[in-house]
Amino acid sequence: MNIGKVVKVSGPLVIAEGMEHAKTYDVVRVSEKQLIGEIIEMRGGSASIQVYEETSMLGPGENVYTTGEPLSVELGPGLVESMFDGIQRPLNAIRDAVGDFIDKGVSVPSLNREIKWKFEPAKGVGDVVSAGDIVGIVQENVIVEHRIMVPVGLNGTIKSIQAGEFTVTETVAVLATEQGDIDLTLMQKWPVRRQRPVKHKLNPDEPMTTGQRVIDTFFPVTKGGTACVPGPFGSGKTVVQHQLAKWSNVQIVVYVGCGERGNEMTDVLNEFPELIDPQTGESLMKRTVLIANTSNMPVAAREASIYTGITIAEYFRDMGYSVALMADSSSRWAEALREMSGRLEEMPGEEGYPAYLGSRLAEFYERAGKVTCLGSDNREGALTAIGAVSPPGGDLSEPVTQATLRIVKVFWGLDATLARSRHFPAINWLTSYSLYLDTVSGWICGHVNAEYETLRSKAMGLLTDENQLNEIVRLVGYDALGERDQLKLETAKSIREDFLQQNGFHELDSYTSLNKQTLMLDVILSFYDEATRAIDEGIYLKKLLALPVREDIAKLKYTPEDKLDDISGVKRNLEKEISALINEEVSHFA
Repeated sequence: MNIGKVVKVSGPLVIAEGMEHAKTYDVVRVSEKQLIGEIIEMRGGSASIQVYEETSMLGPGENVYTTGEPLSVELGPGLVESMFDGIQRPLNAIRDAVGDFIDKGVSVPSLNREIKWKFEPAKGVGDVVSAGDIVGIVQENVIVEHRIMVPVGLNGTIKSIQAGEFTVTETVAVLATEQGDIDLTLMQKWPVRRQRPVKHKLNPDEPMTTGQRVIDTFFPVTKGGTACVPGPFGSGKTVVQHQLAKWSNVQIVVYVGCGERGNEMTDVLNEFPELIDPQTGESLMKRTVLIANTSNMPVAAREASIYTGITIAEYFRDMGYSVALMADSSSRWAEALREMSGRLEEMPGEEGYPAYLGSRLAEFYERAGKVTCLGSDNREGALTAIGAVSPPGGDLSEPVTQATLRIVKVFWGLDATLARSRHFPAINWLTSYSLYLDTVSGWICGHVNAEYETLRSKAMGLLTDENQLNEIVRLVGYDALGERDQLKLETAKSIREDFLQQNGFHELDSYTSLNKQTLMLDVILSFYDEATRAIDEGIYLKKLLALPVREDIAKLKYTPEDKLDDISGVKRNLEKEISALINEEVSHFA
């Protein structure tokens, strides 16, 4: 182990001399307290190190020990249901070891070395395998089947393999390669800043359903897609992220709390074990990995946290799973990047952010995608990346938001006005968009409802018309509008309040299947069509709005998923009531 000397300490930035032997992104240990750090810049024999722990009481002359390895994560059984900090230290294990506060230099293995996992071989002696091939299975919990893969860069013939119970460091198989025999364990390591390789990237075509009507119906994201959730303070970014993590139809969720308040991560820890996943009937925590680098933790580790999270997500994707990564929030990550850049005395870009902000964001989001995984079975996996953005003062023209929008394909713009009026999710339907719409429309029309595209276009048209008509109402009043325009306003109001608005705390309204969503929208738009027909027949709008079926439409969101026929029944009642009203009017004049 080579040793350098600290010559300068500037917050989380430490400058060390005598580091000619080191490389950029090598992990180092600083001082005798063994503080973990990472080299982020080399100038001759001088290394700039970002330290992932508190650097108070650290001064010049302290030793710096290099490890010669990049910052890496441990990948294996034990990841699911765990909570790590930004550099994959297990927070529960640290609490058990040192108490509620993390001591300097505390070192705890990321994956438990004592738990024994039951390993079932999927290959036999003499089988030829290559990188990515699944050699065995570990049932991590009742939901997750952990697939043990041949590490990247290895191929050869299985010399020995055995079933039984093993820790993550014990040998489960021996691989005969051209370089000699290699021991395979349940665990492998991977550098966080390096993208895990795949065979092919595929076009993402299947929607990632979230149970949130405004997202699934109006602004969908695909499995393997990218999305951002920008919004001012208090507009519900974390609420949206929590809902996505809870109800998305993915097999694994990696939730990264990057620089957010500690109580938000506490909410996740308290809620997720109690919530039942509609896909599996089990606790949501059983398919979740949490990365917590809250606002009171060292700022440098915040920069590493999203790389830690996406590397773990890539690992599960390589098993053939559909994975969703929630980063809350990328603005806090960018602020950490800005602070480190300033301490390095780099030339600042817009608003003090480093000039490479856009490229770093792109590197992160480009790791998402639907892929053909390495391995001979050509399995497919998908990684969806969704990042919250917290623009200061809600200014969407600031650099982080703009750099993100140039990369991602879905924009869920949160509106503080909607949030203050208790409309959740507070996604503004007039400013949001999805570039996956054409692809997703074909999938939904083919698998769920052939009328989806027509229904969505019609509903969006009414919401747009409402915005224009409201300008007229503000000038001349509601009564100055014709009955057809008043009907448009009433229907748009129904779309907003009865369809787009959801109660995240209501058992039936918190999650809505795609099938139920299209049926609900069909009923609301059928009212508009039938009411238009009635107005043409001379029926006053006031009579139409007083029909009993209007109350039934408002209650559609509370229809249980196993009683969706009731929604079709409301549509039939609607048609009967309006037809009866028309017949009554015709007979009256006859």
